[in-house]
Amino acid sequence: MELRLIDDLGQESGRMQASDDLFAREYNEALVHQVVVAYQANARSGNRAQKDRGQVRHTTTKPFRQKGTGRARAGMSSSPLWRGGGRIFPNSPDENFSQKLNKKMYRAGMASILSQLVREDRLSVVDSFVIGVPKTKVFAQKVKNMGYGPVLVVTDSLDENIYLASRNLPNVLVLGVNEADPVSLIRFPKVLVTKKAVAKFEEMWG
Repeated sequence: MELRLIDDLGQESGRMQASDDLFAREYNEALVHQVVVAYQANARSGNRAQKDRGQVRHTTTKPFRQKGTGRARAGMSSSPLWRGGGRIFPNSPDENFSQKLNKKMYRAGMASILSQLVREDRLSVVDSFVIGVPKTKVFAQKVKNMGYGPVLVVTDSLDENIYLASRNLPNVLVLGVNEADPVSLIRFPKVLVTKKAVAKFEEMWG
């Protein structure tokens, strides 16, 4: 598979060979959906909590007399039927949302995503992506010169200057190869990968 190679001005400067297993795989929508859902589920902290009828603040005094009012009988205001009452099946803070995903399935899902990015012309490769100073203005100008708006930049290793310069830009995300995730790859309209990052991708998932 040939990937588009661009220069610092966003112009195509050639083509580079890449693994067909990683960048020319048939798109499997069901598998990609499963990978994305599992990734998001495993990121949940599971710290939500609700109270049952024994935990809400209430009085044990009977709200009104048993007979003669025409209303349904009630014993206390903590009933789940009442406003401010407890939940019948409350969520507990130790709830586990994690989903098991085999490594083989995850690799295949990531390969399917990368292959689709290439088919849609959303993925480009650059020799290297570096800046001399950790300045947001310098980084933003470099991205603009390359013709990108919102973009995901994947490098072989996260340089401190790039990290510091990019963290204040809302539409730009810089990740190392080991931090690349399916949600980020799908979310951004354009993905820029360095040559060394492509080699690491092939080593990890090829």
